[in-house]
Amino acid sequence: MSPQDERTWGAISHAGAVVAMICSAGFLGFLASLAVYVIHKDRGPFVRAHAANSLNVQISMFIWLVVATVLYVILGIVTLGVGFFVFLPVFLVPLVFAGILHVIGAVKAFNGEWWDPPLTPSFVR
Repeated sequence: MSPQDERTWGAISHAGAVVAMICSAGFLGFLASLAVYVIHKDRGPFVRAHAANSLNVQISMFIWLVVATVLYVILGIVTLGVGFFVFLPVFLVPLVFAGILHVIGAVKAFNGEWWDPPLTPSFVR
């Protein structure tokens, strides 16, 4: 795979995740990342790294959403139901943060830069 193709597929792994997140309210963003990782992981280290980073962002976002759900339920119960309405935007924080990381990752991949997203552990390498 040529370096330009690696950069393009690295960017697609991030941009595709953003598009899938928008189209599915955040539920299917991992599919684009997973598809690029599975298909192109052996075709070059650059595309593998960016696809893995994209998957790591998605896995982290899932964990953040689980934590947000637990907080949402606890705050809703403690506030006798008021928290269910007041704290609903808590779910937007992980989605927006993941979207920002994916946009940055897509730009960096397209420019040929190696990049590790902040606050994201390496679940996939």
